Amino acid sequence: MSTATANAQLWQCDSCAFVYDPSEGWPSEGIAPGTAWEDVPHDWRCPDCSSSKSDFSPLAG
Repeated sequence: MSTATANAQLWQCDSCAFVYDPSEGWPSEGIAPGTAWEDVPHDWRCPDCSSSKSDFSPLAG
């Protein structure tokens, strides 16, 4: 794992608290591990509650 991936920002859904971890991606939805949040398609939806990408906020670490 690269340093950039290891230090990647986590993103949390404001509606249901699902966390997107760039190091894990979301392979079942075609998002490979290591995919940065800015590279996730703009029309991607939260897999738990279907909220839009704009409903996610950086998770304080």
